[in-house]
Amino acid sequence: MSTHLTQDYLTVPKEKIGVLLLNLGTPDGTDYWNVRRYLGEFLSDPRVIETNKFVWWPVLNLGILSFRPQKSGHAYAQIWDKEKNESPLRVITRRQTEKLAERLSADGVMVEFAMRYGNPSTKSVLEKMQKAGCQRILLMPLYPQYSATTTATANDKAFDALKNMRWQPAVRTAPAYYNDPKYIEALGNSIRDHLATLDFEPDVILTSYHGLPQEYVDKGDPYERHCYDTTRLVREYLGLSEDKMRVTFQSRFGPQQWLTPATDTTLEELPKQGVKKVAILAPAFHVDCIETLEEIAIGGQEEFLAAGGEKFAYIPCLNDTEPSMDQIEAMVRRELAGWL
Repeated sequence: MSTHLTQDYLTVPKEKIGVLLLNLGTPDGTDYWNVRRYLGEFLSDPRVIETNKFVWWPVLNLGILSFRPQKSGHAYAQIWDKEKNESPLRVITRRQTEKLAERLSADGVMVEFAMRYGNPSTKSVLEKMQKAGCQRILLMPLYPQYSATTTATANDKAFDALKNMRWQPAVRTAPAYYNDPKYIEALGNSIRDHLATLDFEPDVILTSYHGLPQEYVDKGDPYERHCYDTTRLVREYLGLSEDKMRVTFQSRFGPQQWLTPATDTTLEELPKQGVKKVAILAPAFHVDCIETLEEIAIGGQEEFLAAGGEKFAYIPCLNDTEPSMDQIEAMVRRELAGWL
């Protein structure tokens, strides 16, 4: 074997540290085929749908993907960023990335973002970072509460890309931050600040988390406990009673038993109990997306008012606000300890 080294081989990028923000994903457009491709990838993930694949494949491909893209496309169209021609999830995650990159620029850290489903793909971004010289990369899933259906599958996708790399960078994965003091502080202050802008005081504040099949929790997924811990800590931070701030779960899918109480059912029942003024937030999401902007801010309001409610307010996710970026930066710097 020749030992001659070419100039291209000798010319390698200067070694860098990288941070990769990971989020769920989004279709590239609101049309049928873009939404179908996205849903096909999402609902084919065995971390998300644990049904036997030979049973699930015909249900998904011959049933769900025939009719659901139209309904989901309509929902996306209601919240689509027409100026950027992108979903809010991608627009806001990109802004988070740019702001974090600016905060870490003096340390020479490269910051990128990728989606578990859709674009920019985790594989393409990891390859980009490796080629740019990142030999140490922190994977940062933007899911406060851990679940195999979110945090684990985001990391899985990164590992799938890494295992095919000839020159593989060292990686770290950031833990869930459901009880991180800076996250609780940012979330609590966000709630307090938003409530101060309202012309009413809510009778109840709902913390609506994305749902999960009860079976997954029974198998050991800690997600439900993390959700209740987040709400408890925020409640304590704000000095609220358990009756004033409650936990619900949204986004049920399929016939199996999901975590309860359900957000939609709760919104329909509260007016019958004399609760006419409600504020609601979605702490399972760090970035506003279809599940928050369409399902809760639009659909949830319609359900509550139709049931006899009088006042409804949606409290946005932390997104790329300064307190949010302070919390993300602090968490990233903590997880980069020993590398920086």
